[in-house]
Amino acid sequence: MYRIPFNIPHYTGNETKYLLEAAETGKISGNGLFTQKCHAFFENQLGYPKVLLTTSCTDALEMAAILCKIEPEDEVIVPSFTFVSTANAFILRGAKIVFVDSGKLNPNLDVNQLEKLITPKTKAIVVVHYAGVACDMDHIMTLAKKYGLLVIEDAAHSIDAFYKGRKLGTIGHLAAFSFHETKNIMSGEGGMLVINDKRFEQRAEIIWEKGTNRAAFQRGEVDKYNWQDVGSSFLPSELTAAVLFAQLEKLNDIQQKRIHIWNLYRKSLSNLETKGFIRLPHIPEHASNNGHLYYLICKSQQERDALIKYLAAHGIQAVFHYLPLHKSDFYLSVNSEHDLPNAEFFSQRIVRLPLFYSITDEMIAEVCDRVRSFFSR
Repeated sequence: MYRIPFNIPHYTGNETKYLLEAAETGKISGNGLFTQKCHAFFENQLGYPKVLLTTSCTDALEMAAILCKIEPEDEVIVPSFTFVSTANAFILRGAKIVFVDSGKLNPNLDVNQLEKLITPKTKAIVVVHYAGVACDMDHIMTLAKKYGLLVIEDAAHSIDAFYKGRKLGTIGHLAAFSFHETKNIMSGEGGMLVINDKRFEQRAEIIWEKGTNRAAFQRGEVDKYNWQDVGSSFLPSELTAAVLFAQLEKLNDIQQKRIHIWNLYRKSLSNLETKGFIRLPHIPEHASNNGHLYYLICKSQQERDALIKYLAAHGIQAVFHYLPLHKSDFYLSVNSEHDLPNAEFFSQRIVRLPLFYSITDEMIAEVCDRVRSFFSR
């Protein structure tokens, strides 16, 4: 057991109250009162064009793949440094995944490598905003327009994050968010599809409701509902939506605290970067910081592993992050190996430090003291 764990889910105070309210409505199966409250909050207060809650970010990505009409042999460009769901959603539709390397300054995809990867078979680009830090969306959307491609933002880390003042998740044609318990706002599991292109709105709702027009029926727009399209059970229960709504009400408070924690880490560890021991997160001018996670970059995998082990010995849980997908057993079982040095660089060297709402300034000071003591050896 760690004295300072990597994550502790934060409860705002109204989760239990809203769970009870949801249960008392007599409808907890989904697309009820709290789903509609969450949808209204995202669309009316936060400014997302059209949203649909899902059971996970993975489901939101799978919906995006269906909406994009991904078919066997279509090519989809995906960063290698990401969670497996980013690629799996399109693999399930039969796509060929074309991996793009990270840039040199942060784990986001290298936009300068994108154009050479585009072929007549390319159908979509999936963008991952790592740690809530925006990719260069102007460059990406210009390429998409030039070649007639769709852009899906994997915005799993990106609630309350911006690109040149625009909310992440509102720039690509579609976007997927995560409300897993490690995210800034959470519902245990949970996710959301954002539809920024109106041509997808009606079909997205049908896919969301198992391929039926049940949502239109519930609104009284049709006198019966039936099978209209492919789909699945993507919508979450009202219990999940109730927890999420309690979190949304406190979004500003949560964000202020997480950014305070992030800034405290930055200030406390900057001297180690100045001395050349580590690198700290790079946030380009076009991006904001939403306090999703704090990481440092060691000089080697051996040093990274030793630091994690050293912190664990002192009751502090620090963790590494993604293994590059182009090096995975699954990918290599049917594909040849590729050279993506920057994705491998970050995979081997990133250490994520504890960051959660209830962590205290004293705990952060202890983490930073232990990191400094490791390098002082």
